[in-house]
Amino acid sequence: MNISRLVPVAAVATAAALGLTALTGCSAADGADGKKGDGLDVVASFYPMQFLAERIGGEHVSVTTLTKPGQEPHDLELSPRQIGGLTDAGLVLYLKGIQPAVDDAIGLSGAKHVLDASTLTTLEDHGTEVGADDHGHEHHGDEAGADPHVWLDPVKYAEVAKGVGKSLEKADPAHAADYRKNTTALVARLDELNTAFEDGLRSTATRTFITTHSAFGYLAERYGLTQEGIAGVDPEADPSPARINEIHAIAKKDKATTVFFETLASDRTARTLAKDTGLRTDVLDPLEGITKQSKGTDYLEVMRSNLAALQKALGAK
Repeated sequence: MNISRLVPVAAVATAAALGLTALTGCSAADGADGKKGDGLDVVASFYPMQFLAERIGGEHVSVTTLTKPGQEPHDLELSPRQIGGLTDAGLVLYLKGIQPAVDDAIGLSGAKHVLDASTLTTLEDHGTEVGADDHGHEHHGDEAGADPHVWLDPVKYAEVAKGVGKSLEKADPAHAADYRKNTTALVARLDELNTAFEDGLRSTATRTFITTHSAFGYLAERYGLTQEGIAGVDPEADPSPARINEIHAIAKKDKATTVFFETLASDRTARTLAKDTGLRTDVLDPLEGITKQSKGTDYLEVMRSNLAALQKALGAK
């Protein structure tokens, strides 16, 4: 993954030290068992992890997210208080490879109850082109270069959900039965979503879609599509002139109709390319956060909106 906006390690270390000092007085009040009042204190790195914690944890958890709504998660910088809060959490839920500042802070904080969601499914290497005829090399999340956008594949997200449920059971055995029940219910909803994508994208005029953010590699592979990213998995990366020329040729050859952009990053490149090629533009939401601009109030609703956008762009029959 080509994300270079790393917070310097020295700065993170200093912030961690300050944060841990600042929160020393809070630790005793919150309890050494990671609970705030009657609920398990869960810290989620960004929205896809927050959604799982809230849906599976239900009334038994108190969820805090490190990434505010509307904030670009890749660019996140943590405050000392946020870093210090990792130490006493009942469970820290994150996805390695998305947010370098979070990865560094967790390592430096000494947090004991941590779950890296990338270990709950199989990751692959994805570049600018991913599709039914271009399968990435499978490997586990601790290897460099893996595409972390697993939540955009309902099947892989369901695998992650099951792992989160088991971790909550272990962290809070008193409510294990409820966590199992909630996990089962959420997995069923994700199975329904997967079926909707399979049925909705089974027959289309084209199988290729163009996007400014190459976040949809897993989704493309799952449903036999080809994602053509203008740049790579870094949403802020500028495409090379050669890549722009390639996209022009691909759009003509594969009869692509739409250039997709996302809600949390600039649409300048998408609109420029669309104007040059005579294509439409539309939003394909990578679901890194829910905002007022999101076409839905939660993961399930936004994914349904993504399906509708893909059906329109691909000419679903």
